[in-house]
Amino acid sequence: MQQNVGTIDRALRIIVGLALIAFAIFGPESAYKPWAWIGVVPLLTALVGFCPAYRLFGLRTCPAKKAS
Repeated sequence: MQQNVGTIDRALRIIVGLALIAFAIFGPESAYKPWAWIGVVPLLTALVGFCPAYRLFGLRTCPAKKAS
């Protein structure tokens, strides 16, 4: 699996994922619990460095590696 998520994109995904999870845990009511599961998606794609949606749409935010 080739990485297609760049450094800035990864940092933003981690921030958004953690914020959604924190909102679900510390939010006002239990109705916000699904946000925790939604927050897991950007967090996992940031940690792995690969986003299936980017591949589907042909996007790439990390620099291309040069062939040796």
